[in-house]
Amino acid sequence: MKPIAFSLVIFLSISSAVAQLYSSSELDKNYDMVIKNPGVQIEATEAINMLYNFKFDEADAEFRWLKYRYPKHPMPHFLMGLAEWWKIVPNTEIETYDKRFLAQMDSTITLAEELYDNEKNKIEPAFFLAAAYAFKGRLYSERKQWTKATFAGKNALKYLDVCKGNGDLTPELLFGDGIYNYYAQWVPSEYPLLKPILAFFPKGNKKLGEQQLETVANNAFYTRVEARYFLLQIYSMENEYGKAYEMAKYMWQTYPNNPYFERYFCRTAFVTGKTAEAEKAAQNILDKISQGVQGYEGVSGRNAAYVLGFYNLQYYRNYDLATKYFKQAVDFSTQTNSLNAGYYVSSLLGLGKIAEMQKNYDEALSYYKLADDKADKKSSQEKEARKHIEALKKLKRDERRSRRK
Repeated sequence: MKPIAFSLVIFLSISSAVAQLYSSSELDKNYDMVIKNPGVQIEATEAINMLYNFKFDEADAEFRWLKYRYPKHPMPHFLMGLAEWWKIVPNTEIETYDKRFLAQMDSTITLAEELYDNEKNKIEPAFFLAAAYAFKGRLYSERKQWTKATFAGKNALKYLDVCKGNGDLTPELLFGDGIYNYYAQWVPSEYPLLKPILAFFPKGNKKLGEQQLETVANNAFYTRVEARYFLLQIYSMENEYGKAYEMAKYMWQTYPNNPYFERYFCRTAFVTGKTAEAEKAAQNILDKISQGVQGYEGVSGRNAAYVLGFYNLQYYRNYDLATKYFKQAVDFSTQTNSLNAGYYVSSLLGLGKIAEMQKNYDEALSYYKLADDKADKKSSQEKEARKHIEALKKLKRDERRSRRK
């Protein structure tokens, strides 16, 4: 199928009346920045929507059209790199797309540097330099390559400072400020070993960062969805589950084939007590995994399977189905090397409870011991596992004593 943008150009060449309304060459003359050009935004909107809905082939055709139109501009490479990033998002442990992502971001940086050196207007190339370095920093931090992440972060901040004060790009630029303000305060508390590195950076402000990202989520064009991606995580970390649920529901309805947004919708519906919605989303996720839909795999699967196991154990008392789903959650956790994850431990506890109710005490004890071994120390899961272990040990001692009498 021909790219939508290409079809649009053909149509405009036929209709002189419509050509007066939209002429890409005339718009290019009227705007000093490609990203401010409404014609480019019209062409990019559909492609960006397809990207976030995991229709990567269709999005790629549109991005290549933009690359053809603007061969020396960094934007097409940045958008193609963004597509590679979203292939990583569902399971950040998978490194399959790292090289392609980094190659596109490096191409973005090379072209943006050329514009930065040769054009009077430094704002637009600085914006893409800041964005490309920031995304590289995100990947390096996922890979725990802290030196590279630090270097990329410092470059992102350097170019972000160049952009500041430009009113036309304020919502887009605020994205970088919001991310920095929140995580510059959050990271040292969660990763104390990184404090010496972060001493070279300005202090952050979590509340201000959250507010800035909310402004971006409501007003930006290019960074709106990325801001919402981060807000979902922030709302959950700050126990603002009502906000997280509303955001996740809206994003899943907007991009129904995005596994990350559907996973968050399932999770937040579960946490906020929206049983019917959580159950439907969980089953939908498992169906998509079995159908091989792109992006749907073990990380989403362990979440969905646990939700269905929990409901079948607690609400429906269907212990066979509960066992099936808890075992699925355990299998998905094993596949994704996440044996310390909460869903894995909770599923083991669920399997232990079912085995105990069915008086399979040795089996129950093995599940509880495994849960105790994998649970975070001093967590509620560890305490629950140990409580059950002690109760079962006492029960078995009592049984032995009664048999001796």
